[in-house]
Amino acid sequence: MAKVAFIGLGNMGGPMAVNLVKAGHQVTAFDLSVNALAQVKAEGAAVVSSAADAVAGADFVISMLPAAKHVLSLYLGEQGIATHIDKKALVIDCSTIDADSARKLGAALAEQGLAFIDAPVSGGVGGAKAGTLTFIVGGSDADFERAKTVLSNMGKNLFHAGAVGAGQIAKICNNMLLSILMVGTSEALQMGIDNGLDPKVLSEIMLKSSGRNWTLELYNPCPDVLPNVPSSNGYQGGFMVDLMVKDLGLALEASLQSGSSTPLGALARSLYVAHQRAGNGKLDFSSIFTAFEKVKN
Repeated sequence: MAKVAFIGLGNMGGPMAVNLVKAGHQVTAFDLSVNALAQVKAEGAAVVSSAADAVAGADFVISMLPAAKHVLSLYLGEQGIATHIDKKALVIDCSTIDADSARKLGAALAEQGLAFIDAPVSGGVGGAKAGTLTFIVGGSDADFERAKTVLSNMGKNLFHAGAVGAGQIAKICNNMLLSILMVGTSEALQMGIDNGLDPKVLSEIMLKSSGRNWTLELYNPCPDVLPNVPSSNGYQGGFMVDLMVKDLGLALEASLQSGSSTPLGALARSLYVAHQRAGNGKLDFSSIFTAFEKVKN
C-alpha cells in the first residue's frame, strides 16, 4: 500500500480519496473546504492544513481541481508545492484542463526531477463513488504502469492515450461526442413526443435500431423512461451543464489550435451555453432535453 497525498476534495475528488482509504492506502488530504476535509476524515483519511503538508513524503500526489489556473497555481505558483514533493513521487493530475497546460506542468515538474501524468476521468460522481471511473492517461509507459497502483482502486477502466497531454485531448474528444449525442437524442425523443409517441416505446424502438447510443440506453434524457438517472430525479446529480460548457470550451480551443473542423461540436457548445445562461448551469447536462420541449400555453 502507498502513501498518497490527495488535493481537491469536491464532488469527484472526495469519493476518489475515500476509495483509496478503503483500499488500504495511507491518504493525507487537503482542501480549502472545512466540510470536505471533515467528510474524508470521517472515512479514515488524515487531513492537514496546507497542500505542502499533504505532499510530505508521499509516493503519489493526486490533484482534482476545477480548472487549469488552479492546477498551475497549486504546483507552480508563488506557494506552489512542486518543491515540497519527494523526487520519488509520481504526480497525477485528474483535473480536466487544456492539453497545453498539462504539458506545461509536466515540463516544469520534469525540470525538478518529478514524474507526471495527466489522468482526467470519465464516469461522473456516480463512478467516483462506486470506484468505476475511466482514467484516460497521458504520460510515459513506465509512469502509466506505476500509476495503476492507485488508479485501479478508483476506476474500472484505465487507458494510456499517449504522451503527457494526450489524456486531456482524448477526454475532450469524448465529451464533445457525448454532448452531440445528448442533443441529438433529446431532439429525436421530443419530436416523437410531439407526434404522439410514448417516449418509452420510442426509446425501445431506437435501441433496437441504428439510432442506438449510450445516452439513449443508459442516460436517457426524457423523465421517467429510465429509473435512477438524473432526468428522473429533476435533473439533479450527475454531470452539470456548467462542466459540459467548460469541456466544450476546451474542445473548441483544441480544434482551433489543430485546425480541426468541428461544426457539430461548435453547435452543441452554443446550445449548452444558451441552456446555461437560461439558469440551468447546476442541472445535469441531460436537462438539455427541456430546451426542445414545446412551451405549454
